[in-house]
Amino acid sequence: MATRKLVLVHGMYMNGSSWDPWVRLATSKGFDPIAPSWPFHSASPSVLRDHIDPALGKMQFRHVVDSYKKLIDSLPERPLLIGHSVGGLVVQKLINDGYGAAAVSISPAPPLGVLTLAPEFLRANLPHLNFFVGSKPIIMTKKRFHYTFCNTMTRAESDQAFEQYVTPESRRVPQSILTPQGKIKFKRSHAPLFLIGGDKDNLIPLKLVQRNVKAYRKGEGIVDFQSFSNRGHFICNEPGWEEIAEASFDWLTKL
Repeated sequence: MATRKLVLVHGMYMNGSSWDPWVRLATSKGFDPIAPSWPFHSASPSVLRDHIDPALGKMQFRHVVDSYKKLIDSLPERPLLIGHSVGGLVVQKLINDGYGAAAVSISPAPPLGVLTLAPEFLRANLPHLNFFVGSKPIIMTKKRFHYTFCNTMTRAESDQAFEQYVTPESRRVPQSILTPQGKIKFKRSHAPLFLIGGDKDNLIPLKLVQRNVKAYRKGEGIVDFQSFSNRGHFICNEPGWEEIAEASFDWLTKL
């Protein structure tokens, strides 16, 4: 594949700095990576936690997608994409709309119509889907972060990761994924996709990632899949993240 420009798309409660280790590794492998932050996420996580912009609470999924489309339109060619969590769904949407040469979607949030009622999924996701609190930004707690992201790590390790990475978030983003904003046209011809899931993920259970993959079965385009054992939702930053990164870069290189 000719292009080596790589756009890394973070998920909820994170910003572009969460990709710093990936940026260094990707650069060493000859890629040209960038990791832009979502709107209202362009500061250090600690600053964002201390100074929450009220406008953050009105941001929806389409605003995130549109910010990356605007960036990609400024590039000389369609880039490679890697996204995690809601960022994984963002790259699926970008590929669906012709904005990428190929994409890796890691533990992606489910597109509209891809469902599960797994207890761990409901417990992890319902707090940030609350429809009764308006557009007030949501604040992640250390206790919930440990369950939803870092359940394969100790609480002390999780708390340290919280301090380094966690940002406030808009609950309108996951809410709007439940509308046509989160729709993927699975039968549409698309650039190659590689979906990855972890078997200990409470936020996006592995079976949900597999259902996401199966939704493409009648479509036109490559859709590959790989699962990793003993990985939670913090799969891109928890110990052993290098294995996920290597698998992603190897798949993109082999194209």
